[in-house]
Amino acid sequence: MSGGPLDEAVVAMAGGERVRARIDADALLFDNDGTLVDTTPAVDRAWRDFAERYGVDPEELLAVAHGVRADETIRLFLPETLCAEAAAWLDGRELELVHETVALPGARELLTRLTELGAPWAIVTSANTLLVRARIAAAGLPTPPVVVTADDVPVGKPDPACYLLAASQLGVAPERCIVVEDVGAGLQAGRAAGARVVVRGDYAGPEAEGLHRLADYLGADVSLHEQSPRLRGLW
Repeated sequence: MSGGPLDEAVVAMAGGERVRARIDADALLFDNDGTLVDTTPAVDRAWRDFAERYGVDPEELLAVAHGVRADETIRLFLPETLCAEAAAWLDGRELELVHETVALPGARELLTRLTELGAPWAIVTSANTLLVRARIAAAGLPTPPVVVTADDVPVGKPDPACYLLAASQLGVAPERCIVVEDVGAGLQAGRAAGARVVVRGDYAGPEAEGLHRLADYLGADVSLHEQSPRLRGLW
């Protein structure tokens, strides 16, 4: 799964045309927010409401909040004595806004295809279990064989523990997985786990350098095989 030009650096759009890359892996591991679903307006609103409630600068908060565990972000701004209460308040606010979750173009179709095939795939997220399952349902996505959330690992992204756990639960070596992520912390986590990493969206930080980039999942095509790589196709 390494060594070819598509393994490292192909930009998804070139000269206005989509450049498709191979899917050649034994499992696909997806982040959720910003990768499979659009939750940015709701998440930003929840954090801004949080900032107003707890007297935090909203821009400083939003600059570090995306793609990492909420409890870890909260600890950067509030004293430890307030963190549990504040995290519970934020959880409740995000659940109030969960109806705004929308699947990204082609995501529902790709995941439905993987489910129909009985393919190994997972959602690996910094959100807690209740919130991610609510967002999956709101977006109309199929339930993955494996879901790893903030509740399942002692430390969040960019630590690779979440992706290592997902690969282990699927029975696949992490280096035989493709990780799809949209922000720096997740890209770092995927790389640290030893997986091949793909960027979903326009994140332009240094963590994305040299990685294939997907605008969406429209036209993605995948098939399941007995021999490795078990998942083969294009996106």
